[in-house]
Amino acid sequence: MGTRISFSRVDGKKTEGYLAKAGHDHAPGVLVIQEWWGLQDQIKGVCDRLALAGYDALAPDLYEGTVVPYHDHAAANLEMSSLDFQDAVSQTVRGAAQYLTKSNAKVGIVGFCMGGAVSLLAAAHVPEITASISFYGMPPAGAIDVTKLNVPFEGHYSNSDDYITPKMVDDFETELKRAKKDAAFYRYDADHAFMNEQRDVHDRAAAELGWQRMLGFWKAHLS
Repeated sequence: MGTRISFSRVDGKKTEGYLAKAGHDHAPGVLVIQEWWGLQDQIKGVCDRLALAGYDALAPDLYEGTVVPYHDHAAANLEMSSLDFQDAVSQTVRGAAQYLTKSNAKVGIVGFCMGGAVSLLAAAHVPEITASISFYGMPPAGAIDVTKLNVPFEGHYSNSDDYITPKMVDDFETELKRAKKDAAFYRYDADHAFMNEQRDVHDRAAAELGWQRMLGFWKAHLS
């Protein structure tokens, strides 16, 4: 139900993304940030589903057209390692947020895996962002100054993740609590990437629970 669009980065350069619009004007906006696989159909489906829930959802294409097959972890790691995260956040993601704010008073951001790290970085550095969600994603230690995370945050993490480990999540939650930030954490007995229904790690019960919690968070902070 969505379409590929062109929009301007902060520096004026043109880039693209996938936009799915709600069925009414001036709906709240949500940025949807890809996993390390690129702008896969599954991420587009998240945008479509958010549009049905009443949000204008835009997924900026951080890999500029490159999509990695799910089995090719080496290629996905290469693409992620080649991504300039600072540029992606300050130029592409902020440009996407500015695009949505033209018709939406409030804009949230949600990211998955690599996109979850981007979502947290954007929450700290993109002033147009109103609220942030990360599904099993986190920036490297020291990459984010939690004192700058001044919007509500919701984190969804796996209890068996060997990439974003439970200890990393616990430490990050403690850090945010110490800084007195508005943050809620949910943990699931499911594998990393449990929201992705196109992969064998998908867990339907955990995914539906995470989806409902996300919608409740958007209703509380974007309405």
